[in-house]
Amino acid sequence: MAEDIKRISTETDKAMQKAVEAMEQDFQGYRTGRASPHLVEKIMVDYHGTDLPLQQLATISVPEAQMIMIRPFDPSTIKAIEKAIQLSELKLTPHNDGKAVYLKIPPMTQDRRKDLAKTIGKRVEEAKVELRARRHEAIEKYKKLEDKKLISEDEHKKAKQDLENTIHKYSAKADDLGARKEKEILEM
Repeated sequence: MAEDIKRISTETDKAMQKAVEAMEQDFQGYRTGRASPHLVEKIMVDYHGTDLPLQQLATISVPEAQMIMIRPFDPSTIKAIEKAIQLSELKLTPHNDGKAVYLKIPPMTQDRRKDLAKTIGKRVEEAKVELRARRHEAIEKYKKLEDKKLISEDEHKKAKQDLENTIHKYSAKADDLGARKEKEILEM
């Protein structure tokens, strides 16, 4: 059934595209010495036993080029927000005035740039793991179709080859995005 192969291929392509887009969106949070809400909005905060992204618990603004201000909707969450920031990979020390949390973004040192480059490399690898997981799922689906005699062995092989081409395309895109972000960070 060619339509089953096409459906699986389309679903897998979309899932792989989403994995790369999520990585690219995460890269927006990796800024080079300038404050940006993207730096903190995805940090997970323990809110009464439930982990929520910071952007759901507070308004995040940039009052100065080197400062992020986080104003929680519920002031009782300030300590949880500070703790989440301290545990994050940002390596920033939060301060609060009882109403808001402030993060001063220091100028980027060469060591910090190298740390960020390593973080970017880890994020690219996470995206590739996600791509491989999607490939594995698709291969399993193709195998089930072949086992049920809904597709031939040749159709299965062709679908797997097309799948390999798809994963190579998205892996190359992830590598390219990672390399460009690393270059941007290391050159500043």
